[in-house]
Amino acid sequence: MDVRFDLPETDAFTRLYWDAAAEGRLLIRRCHTPGCGRAHHYPREFCPRCWGEDVTWEGASGHATLYTWSVVHRNDLPPFGTRVPYTAAVVDLAEGPRMMTELVDHEGVVLRPGLPLEVAFRERAEGVTVPVFRIRQVP
Repeated sequence: MDVRFDLPETDAFTRLYWDAAAEGRLLIRRCHTPGCGRAHHYPREFCPRCWGEDVTWEGASGHATLYTWSVVHRNDLPPFGTRVPYTAAVVDLAEGPRMMTELVDHEGVVLRPGLPLEVAFRERAEGVTVPVFRIRQVP
């Protein structure tokens, strides 16, 4: 069996997140501890800021801005080597959290911090769908 490094390990806690992604929805976690109220990503069962445990899932808008990126031209981990070049990115979600992702469909666009983005979803092997981001056309 070939080992793949692009598929998430789902468990009972993250199943809701991956099921929502398969439906084209991005979820984040929000703390409801008095005095906190912050959203976070990656999903955790507690708030990484106040350590509160009153945390729930909520739908994200799918809007973000580009924080930083790197075009990857070489990657020896399967199956990334067959996908190069690709753009690894860190984005700031409109709700506040920062998220690692992939930037897609940006050929011919000069990338810059603060560039408006929107979530898209890409189906991977074994039926897993992952959120990626593309340039958002601002009216």
